[in-house]
Amino acid sequence: MAPQFDVDTTLEALSLDEKISLLAGASFTETKRIPTKGVLAIKALDGPNGVRGPATDSSIYSNCFPCACSIAATFDQAIAYRIGRGIATDARAKDAHCLLGPTVCMHRHPLGGRNFEAFSEDPLLTGKLAAQYVKGLQDEGISATIKHFVANEQETRRTTVDVIISERALREIYLRPFEIVAREAKPWAFMTAYNSVNGSHCDSNTWLLKQVLRGEWGWDGLVMSDWGGTNSVAAALNAGLDLEMPGPPKLRKFASVQSALKNGEITEEVINERARNVLTFTNKLTSLAADRAMRSPAVGERELQAQIRDAAARGMVLLKNENSILPLTRQKVQGTKIALVGFSKDALAHGGGSAAVHSPYKVTPWDGLRAALGSDIEFTFALGAHRERLLPPLDKDGSCGTVYGSDGQPGFSRILYGEGMEAPTISHGHLQSMYTPLGSQESLWRTLEIVTNFTPLESGNHYMTCSGLGPSRTYIDGELVFEQSGNSDDPMGSLFLAAPEKEFRYCFQKNRTYRVRVCSEPPVNIGLEILEGRSGVRVGFSLESVHDADLQGEAVLVAKEAHLAIVFSGHDSSFETEGRDQDSFNLPHDQDGLIAAVSEANSNTIVVNSTGVPIAMPWLDQVSAVVQAWFPGQECGNAIADILTGAINPEGRLPVTFPKRIEDTPAYGNFPGTYVDEALKVTYAEGVFIGYRHFDRLDREKVNFPFGYGLSYSTFEFGTMRAVQLGEGVSSVAVDVMNSGSMDGRTLVQIYAGRSHPSDEHPLKALVAFGKFRLQAGESTSARLLVTWRDIAYFDEVQKRWVVDEGDYVLYLGNSAADILQTATVPLKRMSWKP
Repeated sequence: MAPQFDVDTTLEALSLDEKISLLAGASFTETKRIPTKGVLAIKALDGPNGVRGPATDSSIYSNCFPCACSIAATFDQAIAYRIGRGIATDARAKDAHCLLGPTVCMHRHPLGGRNFEAFSEDPLLTGKLAAQYVKGLQDEGISATIKHFVANEQETRRTTVDVIISERALREIYLRPFEIVAREAKPWAFMTAYNSVNGSHCDSNTWLLKQVLRGEWGWDGLVMSDWGGTNSVAAALNAGLDLEMPGPPKLRKFASVQSALKNGEITEEVINERARNVLTFTNKLTSLAADRAMRSPAVGERELQAQIRDAAARGMVLLKNENSILPLTRQKVQGTKIALVGFSKDALAHGGGSAAVHSPYKVTPWDGLRAALGSDIEFTFALGAHRERLLPPLDKDGSCGTVYGSDGQPGFSRILYGEGMEAPTISHGHLQSMYTPLGSQESLWRTLEIVTNFTPLESGNHYMTCSGLGPSRTYIDGELVFEQSGNSDDPMGSLFLAAPEKEFRYCFQKNRTYRVRVCSEPPVNIGLEILEGRSGVRVGFSLESVHDADLQGEAVLVAKEAHLAIVFSGHDSSFETEGRDQDSFNLPHDQDGLIAAVSEANSNTIVVNSTGVPIAMPWLDQVSAVVQAWFPGQECGNAIADILTGAINPEGRLPVTFPKRIEDTPAYGNFPGTYVDEALKVTYAEGVFIGYRHFDRLDREKVNFPFGYGLSYSTFEFGTMRAVQLGEGVSSVAVDVMNSGSMDGRTLVQIYAGRSHPSDEHPLKALVAFGKFRLQAGESTSARLLVTWRDIAYFDEVQKRWVVDEGDYVLYLGNSAADILQTATVPLKRMSWKP
């Protein structure tokens, strides 16, 4: 496949202004094209667990895959690769060249709003699975974009927070997965994080971009900013930020770049370097796009759906199974009544923000279980608790009443006013709900109004909310009933529909029509450049009878009358989302109380929890079984049914520790940080002791379920572990594994390593190798894994080298990080490496 153009020749042919134009996007999703010089545009779309776009058009569907922590729970590199290829198939169908993912930041704290989009608390597991995901994408000609580089482990003030962290912790924990991916998968693009690291914004951090990424790691791809995450002109260009996104440029306007050039802040050589990287990137991807247009898709639609279902099930973790209540085989439950409580009629398939994929369908657990167990089972249902963080938007679906715009058509009318407009711009009827996406381009520096004529279904003091990016007001029949006098206190949360909204009540009468008018002013000095001046507003509504219903009481009644109760708990996509960290370690809307009440009413209670993070489980001793389902994608209900019924033997393992109390987590007290002169700083005071590295130093009773833990419907036995040195820095570990149960299944071999004489300065042990092995009932195999001792090296900040001290080291074969089956001692000579 020949390139479309010679990069150096094209670069030489470009004028200075043309080179500058390449250094920023042309639109929200595309780079700049220069057709006269043969330079085509690249389309980049969100893609951590499916192609979201372009960019959020609700008429465009994409397959929704399991989230990253669900992939990590498989501990299966082949599954990660297949998911990468599958997402690439969708990207190709949408003429995308570049996917904005995967996210390889760490699970530092359970309240991280975006943890689900990242893989694990362990850098090796994260790096190895992310590398395979990237290979799957790029083998199909779609660029991955590794993000967010680096230390973006929280959403609170994510655009401005300054992360204070030691070089050792950065190197060993937070940079390590990026390094593994950079070296093993050679991703074509990196995305810088919004935050600062030790006082320097990531997009202009010379140490990160020049010394580490392009220097020590020898990586040579394109570096782009997060959307609106460019914080300087000269500093970012000099540091190595090639591309400001999105476009049109906010900082890299012609005048700004030319001024920096004239003042000697940058040189034309720097502009050439940045432009060359952009040209190389676009040349590669447009060439690949032309080549792949001649080939069939990597994966067919039916095969893709089967892969999603299989991967989702294999990532689910069986945490508890008292008295073998699971699996629910047809023979076991024939003729019984099963109560499905909670979110069984909802598919908690994904988190919010960039991961909120508009999939063609989502299978609910209700539908999945009914299909799996057949018609001879009686299923009953009770919601038990509200699901959403916010009141649902006033909608034209008729659930709350009828709505008609000012033109008399069903829906809402939207009006935009602004200086320089000869007349207001009015659009009728097309809005599905009383909500307009915050930050829409047409609302820039415009006053926004949304108007409808509303006739409620019933009389009562109904509940409403209103929130805007800028000052906003709600009028009913001309009366001001709510006012937000200033900008949103949480603009990122508002953008992703996760900011708290104040509820108010209004007495509506059935069969009477009310004129509802909502006004929003453009925000000024909101603290986030990308949202400056972009009006947006949201109105929520709930009937009094719905809002105040005794959902828990209804669930208890249903559970009492059933032989078995399954509670589906978890987080709606507004509770785990980009833009906002979580408010609590406990499940929202008193789901803990719901589970406790149902388990008291029915001694055969199973919990299926869908979150991307650990949660408090005060009810754990009261229930018979627990399955951690994560956010498993569009085949959600089928995959859950596969696990509950035994169609697939559970094999998932926890990629994060599930502590009992938030107070015992390593970052407690240092998340999300403290304010210094109105600026948020967060200190990673725990250093390298995150996740199981921290919990290894505590009483085991502090943990509900450790890293690497997971049950099966079968049993597996291990022979004696054998370790052989293959050369300096590498060992081979072998162990015989037997499936001694009656069901075929797969088990995880996990190897940890650490010093034989523990030191307060170093973790007791770290994961150094893992592998999944499938065995039929009664079958045995010899599992062999390679241990690279570089993976337990520590970074010496004085010598600026990676070091393994001389001495004896212990290899641990574990059922989990806390359940060690065997050990073997290996003597090592001192080893050290340059970064």
